[in-house]
Amino acid sequence: MTSLVRFKTAMVGLALLAGTPAAIAQTPPPPTPVPFADALRKAADDLFAKATVSGDKVNLVIDPLIDAASGAQSAATRSMQATLMEMVKANYPRFTVLPFDSEALASKPVVLVGTFTAVNNQGVADGPRDAYRICLTLADLKSNSVVSKGVSRARIEGVDTTPTLYYRDSPLWAKDQATDAYIKTCQGTKLGDPIDAGYVQTLTANALINDGILAYETQHFREALAFYRTARKLPGGEQHRVRIGTYLAASKLARREDMVDAFGDLIDYGLASDRLMVKLLFKPGTTQFVDDRQITDPYPMWLSQIATRSRQKGACLEIVGHTSHTGLPQVNERLSTLRAQFVMDLLLTGAPDNRGRMIATGRGYKENLVGTGKDDASDALDRRVEFKVIGC
Repeated sequence: MTSLVRFKTAMVGLALLAGTPAAIAQTPPPPTPVPFADALRKAADDLFAKATVSGDKVNLVIDPLIDAASGAQSAATRSMQATLMEMVKANYPRFTVLPFDSEALASKPVVLVGTFTAVNNQGVADGPRDAYRICLTLADLKSNSVVSKGVSRARIEGVDTTPTLYYRDSPLWAKDQATDAYIKTCQGTKLGDPIDAGYVQTLTANALINDGILAYETQHFREALAFYRTARKLPGGEQHRVRIGTYLAASKLARREDMVDAFGDLIDYGLASDRLMVKLLFKPGTTQFVDDRQITDPYPMWLSQIATRSRQKGACLEIVGHTSHTGLPQVNERLSTLRAQFVMDLLLTGAPDNRGRMIATGRGYKENLVGTGKDDASDALDRRVEFKVIGC
């Protein structure tokens, strides 16, 4: 009996021990962020050194890297691309970098896609974004498969995430299927997976859109408009970036009617997807727009188009205010609500019959897209007003 009791006691002790934290498999610690330049080089070395692609010489094109939270290019993503090209030339002569155009794509090269995303390094969903996650992927068009991956974490300090001119000038933001397919190709694949079919379909259009963006940023507005119009006719060319580019180019060319039509097209797209995010910039801590006529001059036209198009479509709107990730949560929630109310009042000034079709709410910084709290151009999307189509 004594032996049996001892056996049972030992088994109970083992069971209790098995339930202790020491006996439970530990979650691996998060990666330690390193300086940005070091993180990029680590990801790139992993990408090119481990690439499983056949041939002594491999053609490579780079579909410009983006911020995965916003879909935008930034000073950081542009510098990353330049560094990658330098590294290939210096260290990986097997790869030949070709221009990102239809001629190069016809040779079925390897395509490099990459994302750069602000994250909470501990994985806390609503925690401050205190690191950047770098993701690089090589997709071989000949084998239609992912042939290499490279990932790393970078420190947040000293990284310039200011959007490039085209994205900074954009009046609104919305991801579309083309942007989602790009991000999925980079972040949602593993080695050997087939390339996302939606992404492959957009490649030629993406190249033309990139030409349009570069033409816009070098003040060749007519050429930019031609690139956008050509891209829109291609398979996969019905992209949000084309609509934005058409509006921006028409605006710079002072083609008022074309500009209004292009913005209306943007509004119709947003209403059809039940979500329209407009970049209406406010003075910090207030419900007043920024004191910059160059920025705010088109606001009356934007609001008029939103009111008119939503009424034409019989849409009811929830106007949602957002703030960047600074200050007390309760203060930001109230401020975001007041900003939404301010915008709703402006909408109703020209269309008072819409009063029963709109409500104003605020989210504070609960739904930040960028979340770094820098309060500059890099996180302007966090200080947005959003229009959501709701049931009437």
